[in-house]
Amino acid sequence: MRKFLIAILLTFMSLSAQDLPINHHASPDVTKDWRLSMQLWTFHKYTFFEALDKTASLGVSWVEAFPGQAFGEEYPDVKFDHHMDEKYRKIAKDRLKELGLTLVNYGVVGLPNDEAECRAVFDFAKEMGIETIASEPPDEAWDLVSKLCDEYKINVAVHNHPEPSYFWNPDKVLEFAKGRSKYIGSCADIGHWMRSGIDPIDALRKLKGRIKSFHFGDLNAFGDKEAHDVPWGAGVADLRGVFKEMKDQGFKGVFSIEYEYNWEASIPEIRESIKFFNKAVAEIQPVEWKNLLDDEISQWQFEDGGWKIFEGVLSANGAGDIWSKEKFGNFVLNLDFRLEPETNSGVFVRTGSIEEWLHTAIEVQILDSHDSKEITRQDCGAIFDCLAPAKNMVNKPGEWNRYTITCKDNMIYVVLNGTQVINMNLDKWTEAHKNPDGTPNKFNTAYKDMPREGYLGLQYHGHPIYFRNIKIKEL
Repeated sequence: MRKFLIAILLTFMSLSAQDLPINHHASPDVTKDWRLSMQLWTFHKYTFFEALDKTASLGVSWVEAFPGQAFGEEYPDVKFDHHMDEKYRKIAKDRLKELGLTLVNYGVVGLPNDEAECRAVFDFAKEMGIETIASEPPDEAWDLVSKLCDEYKINVAVHNHPEPSYFWNPDKVLEFAKGRSKYIGSCADIGHWMRSGIDPIDALRKLKGRIKSFHFGDLNAFGDKEAHDVPWGAGVADLRGVFKEMKDQGFKGVFSIEYEYNWEASIPEIRESIKFFNKAVAEIQPVEWKNLLDDEISQWQFEDGGWKIFEGVLSANGAGDIWSKEKFGNFVLNLDFRLEPETNSGVFVRTGSIEEWLHTAIEVQILDSHDSKEITRQDCGAIFDCLAPAKNMVNKPGEWNRYTITCKDNMIYVVLNGTQVINMNLDKWTEAHKNPDGTPNKFNTAYKDMPREGYLGLQYHGHPIYFRNIKIKEL
């Protein structure tokens, strides 16, 4: 019996470790079951790479790509779609990983009554880790699509464009789904239903059990084909009613932002939409991740005028460090940072005393060390003066970087730009002023004895430093 209990405990501990983002970036969604994604059609006037950068800038972790988007300026003849060769698929996957993004949906893409062409789409989805294909298949392809859904275990979500498109009415989606694969359902486009004069909540109730994903938005008018997107919560849609309905249905899935207005200057409006989503969802769902950066910087303590925020970016303004008002012990911290030439900064975790931060805080280093030839305990990604990063992963000055920092009991893990750079067991640091390999450090306290709970801090060291998308999940 004792051996059995030990085995169960070890299995639980192993699973718990696997659940932590120790070697990849976290996906800091406000709640566990609902993932906020970016339909890249929102940025179709830009390249795939540019659209990913814009998505990351907004703190969104999930991506819905569409076929035909220009791949990148350095690849003028390449389009992102299921016909890309392996070289470009790998480039896309590497960039997604670096930014901490996950490609979860793909569409709207054709699925004709042609098995070879359909398999090309499904094979691409399988290789890229895509869960759901958004499509509008013709009648003659329905049985083929159903067969492939079951074979690949990949969803096909039927998208609705406005009337008179084929699937504008949810009844047609139900006709397709009836008697076919459980992987077939609706890609519920809220805006297009409203343009067609269909109440979204009525449609969702009709489609209960068959909703796979959303193209989400709010409009300035109902029943008008020319209605345009507005920031969520500012239009005519009852979005809170939609969220309540989906909670009641037990929906678990993706809400893709598809903002089809003000194409080249939509970021502020999308940012407001994300704020609305997070606030409204937090009112009815258990909160998984907490946002630590609002427009008033209200969750931080700092000298008056020492830090400022503009369009979601926090920057030092020449007057000292900034500290969280709340203490944290075991957690996952997600943030982006941008440095300039010669910037020296850091992220302090578990700071026992703000006044004595040097000897009571653990610092994850931020430094302009992109061009360093030899990696040291002072370079970006290091646990400052204690443990060098496994790899030099910091980007050039002027480019954004991403940290995922996990603190769990005696373990600290750091992921920088998609690569694990720190796997640290504090219990190995048994002496003050000394690292396990015998090299000296400056700290009066052995790291095994450092506080296991304390304040977060962002360091101002006399050089420009910028932060955004600061979110935390307590463990």
